Amino acid sequence: MTHAATSDGTRIAYQTSGAGAPLLMLSGQASSHRWWTRVRPDFDAYRQVITLDYRGTGDSDAPPGPYSTQGFAEDAIAVLNHLDIECADVYGTSMGGRVAQWLAVTHPHRVRRLVLGCTSPGGPQAVERSAAVRRALAEPDPAAARRTLLGLMYSPEWLARNPEPYWTLGDPTMSRHARHQHLLASNGHDAWDVLPRIAAPTLVLHGDEDELNPTANARLLADRIPGARLHVIAGARHAYFEEYRDVAGPAVREFLTDTC
Repeated sequence: MTHAATSDGTRIAYQTSGAGAPLLMLSGQASSHRWWTRVRPDFDAYRQVITLDYRGTGDSDAPPGPYSTQGFAEDAIAVLNHLDIECADVYGTSMGGRVAQWLAVTHPHRVRRLVLGCTSPGGPQAVERSAAVRRALAEPDPAAARRTLLGLMYSPEWLARNPEPYWTLGDPTMSRHARHQHLLASNGHDAWDVLPRIAAPTLVLHGDEDELNPTANARLLADRIPGARLHVIAGARHAYFEEYRDVAGPAVREFLTDTC
């Protein structure tokens, strides 16, 4: 396992595979690099894929906190620095898309092209999930809450064809404290005011049946980021990149056309 050191001394585990121009892939809340397990081979075929374990997940350190999406972005920069990568394409989904927004804003010269999947700008401008979804996710019975989350991620048909494990449900090795810090980081994200500063060509991807992060957020991002393209995938829920990999993967590949 390879680690990069951040400015505060935290060790961030990272993984590389494939060959070609660098592509940094950022996972969702409370998830390690395993979030990408099912689709990573699609990108390995033509890119040097770089993933990381957020602080508090996987093989990275879990300092006390507080955690933030801005801080996760700086952790990602530490990984790129350790690899001597000056410029990379960045693909972030869910909370990873929030982290990717900050990367593109605060380190514009490090991001060549940006893909934001199933994510939102955060803050008061974002469209929140419904009260019914929030209640279902807060169900005290862990098994019931898990069933709800699975249904928000995937269709019943896909689940029937694809057995465990489901890495998008989070890193089971996380401590309770780290999981709470991830929740605070994601909920505290608000990039609305700085989104117009994103200069990298941007593709916004979303499923039109995403109730975990409502699809309306995709239009907000696409309208707010100069020149952004919007691609909404019919029938897809939150984990569109897995269930609709035959649509999402080629869309990302087509967008990421040139090298740094």
